[in-house]
Amino acid sequence: MKKEFEIKDSGERATFSTGMTRDSSAKVRYGLIPTWMLTRFAKHLTMGSVKYKPRNWEKAKTPEELDRFIESAWRHWIQLLENETTEDHFSALVFNLCGMELVKERLGSTWKKQLDEFRMKEGDL
Repeated sequence: MKKEFEIKDSGERATFSTGMTRDSSAKVRYGLIPTWMLTRFAKHLTMGSVKYKPRNWEKAKTPEELDRFIESAWRHWIQLLENETTEDHFSALVFNLCGMELVKERLGSTWKKQLDEFRMKEGDL
């Protein structure tokens, strides 16, 4: 029978008062993320999905799109610092940071070089 998955085991154990035992190695604690922030971010993505299409931003993979995410992140960061309330600038900043990281991952280790080359071509450097 083919094994489809495995249950990771650190070898560290915690035993509860009931006798239940669980792996006790350090794990990412998603419960620390404030749910109100997730709600704000989800609302931002929802509004974007209406304006464009759901998950439209996930198509991005070029230096040009990376540059757009960076420029937009800077704009929303400054608007947030200046206490502008025209939009949820915090959620917009988080969105653009996500877009930046997505494109950087897709461009690979040469993302900075590719971005610089794009900006040189556009006359931005």
